[in-house]
Amino acid sequence: MTAEFQESRSHNPLLGRSLDELTAWVVARGQPAYRGKQLYNWIYDRSARSLGEITVFPKSWRQQVADFPIGRSQVHYRSQAPDETVKYLLKLADDTVIETVGIPTKKRLTVCVSSQVGCPMACEFCATGKGGFIRNLAPHEIVDQVLQVREDFGRRVSHIVFMGMGEPLLNLDNVLAAVRSINEDLGIGQRSITISTVGIRDRIVKLARHRGQFTLAVSLHASNQPQREQLIPSAGGYPLDALIADCRDYVKLTGRRLTFEYILLAGVNDTLENAVELADLLRGFQTHVNLIPYNPINEVDFKRPDRRRIDDFVAALEARHIAVSVRYSRGLEADAACGQLRALKL
Repeated sequence: MTAEFQESRSHNPLLGRSLDELTAWVVARGQPAYRGKQLYNWIYDRSARSLGEITVFPKSWRQQVADFPIGRSQVHYRSQAPDETVKYLLKLADDTVIETVGIPTKKRLTVCVSSQVGCPMACEFCATGKGGFIRNLAPHEIVDQVLQVREDFGRRVSHIVFMGMGEPLLNLDNVLAAVRSINEDLGIGQRSITISTVGIRDRIVKLARHRGQFTLAVSLHASNQPQREQLIPSAGGYPLDALIADCRDYVKLTGRRLTFEYILLAGVNDTLENAVELADLLRGFQTHVNLIPYNPINEVDFKRPDRRRIDDFVAALEARHIAVSVRYSRGLEADAACGQLRALKL
C-alpha cells in the first residue's frame, strides 16, 4: 500500500472498517492499540456520530482528530405507517438523499437498505427509476442505514434486504464490503441478508464465486423476454434464457436456494399463461417465487390485481410444483413504493 493511498484512506469515514483497520488507524496516530477496540465499540455498539463524543479518549486527542468523520447521515424526513413500518429519508455528507425502511414484527426488525442514490435501471413500475441515477453508495453509507433504524426503534436489527434504491450488483464491491461489516461488526448473520437484483450480466456468477451465505433474490417480473424488455429496459442486453442459465449456475456453485421476485401487474403479467410460462422457466432447480402485488405510484397507470387473480396465479404455480408465497408490501400509507417518498419530499 502506497503512502499516498494510506493518507487518502485515513480521511475516509471510519464506519464500515473492521476492528483491525480501526486499531491500525489509532496506532498510526500515536495511540495505544487498545484504543482501537474502544473506537470499534463506540461506533458499532453505541452508534457514535463523532469522535468528539467518545469520552474514553483523552480530551486533547479528541480535539486533534475531531475533523475525521465517522460517516453518519442525518434523518431528513421520517414517515410512519399505522402498521409501524417507518420510512426514512437520510441526507448524506454531499446533501444527496436516500431512502431506508424499517419493517418491524414481534420477532423481527428488517431494514430495507439502498445501494445507490437513485437507480440507472429505469424499470417502468418503479418510482426510484423515474428519478434517475446520481451515484453509488460507499460501504459506510450502507452500514449507516442499519444503525439509523436500530437507533430509532431501540432494538436489534435481525434482517437486511438490499431492496431499496439502486441496483446492488452495479455497486457490487461496496455492497459486499457493507455485507462484511453488517455481518462481522453488527453481528447480523449472512443467512439473514438478502441481495436483490434485476440481473446484471456476469455479476451473478461473480457473486456466486464470493461464496457468501446470503440469499440472492432475482427480480424477474415477466415470464417471457418481450414482456421483460417492456418492463425493464436493461433486459434487452441480458436475455431471459441467459439470466436463468446464470441463476442455475449460481445454485450449483453456492448450494443456496435462489429467490425470484415477481411483481404482479393487473392485465400485464398476471395471466394464467404467464404463470405457466414462469413455471416452465423455473422448473428443475432450487428456487422460491415471491409474488408481490403491485405497489401503486403516481407516475404510471399500472394497477394491483384483485385477490382472486392473485390466488389463481399462486394455484397455477403450485400445481406445477413451484414453491411460491405472496408478499404484500408493508407501510402503504407511508408511500412505501421505493423512491416514492423521496420524490414527494425533495
